[in-house]
Amino acid sequence: MIKIGIIIGSTRPGRVGEKVGNWVYDQAIKRNDANFEIIDIKDYNLPLLDEPVPAAYGQYTKEHTKTWAAKIASMDGFVFITGEYNHSTTGALKNAIDYLYAEWNNKSAGFVSYGASGGVRAVEHLRQIAANLQIADVRAQVELSLFTDFENFTEFKPAARHEKDLHTLLDQVISWGEALKPLHT
Repeated sequence: MIKIGIIIGSTRPGRVGEKVGNWVYDQAIKRNDANFEIIDIKDYNLPLLDEPVPAAYGQYTKEHTKTWAAKIASMDGFVFITGEYNHSTTGALKNAIDYLYAEWNNKSAGFVSYGASGGVRAVEHLRQIAANLQIADVRAQVELSLFTDFENFTEFKPAARHEKDLHTLLDQVISWGEALKPLHT
């Protein structure tokens, strides 16, 4: 079975992204068509990009980069969990993505976003980034509102409709991930 990484894209204290990521994981593991793993960028302690050579060359010199690269390389697809900060994705997620190049290539991705407007603008930017990294992003998306899917902006209580949307997203990420697997193995 293919492996799908659920990437929690915020490191902010008090973040809600971890709650969203855990919800995605809890829904995903009910399936039997892929293996799922939470990948929390907070656990990788990636400083502001500190590699001396551009990622496209794959000449990583720092242990944190090598560890991060090994984890991303081991996956066949991703579900990115992103908040929307100032009409874009989080700086921490962009930084983590920028560390690598080939490890992202020819893999599938879907997006679960949250914010005042459902995080849609963050995903717009991530789709552009994904295209440059040869990540095949799927059309289905889950958009969570801080106003209606969170109580007091912190307690995550997603509307029931989001579960169906999430499974549509996972269906697409898995099928695309299976199709792309021969290109990166």
